[in-house]
Amino acid sequence: MTRPLRIDVPGGIAHVTARGNNRLAIFHRAEQRHRLLAILQRVVARYGWLCHAYVVMDNHYHLLVETPMPNLSLGMRHLNGLYGQWFNHRHDRSGHVFGGRFKSLAVERDEHFLEAARYIVLNPLRTARPRRFTDWRWSSYPATAGLVACPPSLTIEGVLGSFDSDLTVARRRYVDFVADGIATSLDTRLVGEIYLGDDDFIRDLMPGVPIAEIPRTQWQPLRPNLEMLLAERDGLLAAYRTYGYRLREIAAHLGVSPATVSRALARLEQTAAHTRDGHSPREACRREGRMH
Repeated sequence: MTRPLRIDVPGGIAHVTARGNNRLAIFHRAEQRHRLLAILQRVVARYGWLCHAYVVMDNHYHLLVETPMPNLSLGMRHLNGLYGQWFNHRHDRSGHVFGGRFKSLAVERDEHFLEAARYIVLNPLRTARPRRFTDWRWSSYPATAGLVACPPSLTIEGVLGSFDSDLTVARRRYVDFVADGIATSLDTRLVGEIYLGDDDFIRDLMPGVPIAEIPRTQWQPLRPNLEMLLAERDGLLAAYRTYGYRLREIAAHLGVSPATVSRALARLEQTAAHTRDGHSPREACRREGRMH
């Protein structure tokens, strides 16, 4: 059996999950969820993390964290260790609270960041409750969408800044982006260590380790590239809303300004996600540029 590769890199972004031992429901009460999030706040402050998204379910949790210093493993030991001690003391029990080490998924910053953030907040849909993921209090979605105040442990600028510099516009587009992902979010199976990125990304993370030595099951291929997406009539909206490409990436590919792409997207959104007048994404952006 291949031993999972562990990654602690400065400036890395990781999708982290931890489960109760034998799938024990260790977060099924509000008190328990409050305690975990309180400890997370302390860990974020102590280790200088940026927490971009989170969700706490009955028997597991997910985090999307950025680590300016290479201290992911250290911080996770602190988080799970403190919670485990509290849980055992609170319930007069002993033994393991979490089922082994945490699982981590290294996320390529410009390729899968938004996809991972969306997957995390949609996690409640994979349970019997609630009927709407927006009803789940124990995720970062309400704060990121502007429905509640932002807790100190959460950094919303990274996610919202990927959509627009205007907070109101960014939040509207974030809400649409998350809703669009209900049928297209990432696979739920995490086995060992998984990498979201291409060969170059993995080589940067693991210098000196040949790609052939990293099991294929431990990393995922990139989303469709822009050349493929923008060849389709609805490709502009798909690239931005479904696959999380940033305005500047689309603009650079099409040879126009990010503002032009933003205007084109706004028009497409107003016409039920169809390229207006039947033009291709490239032509739609060029026509939009000529109008301003």
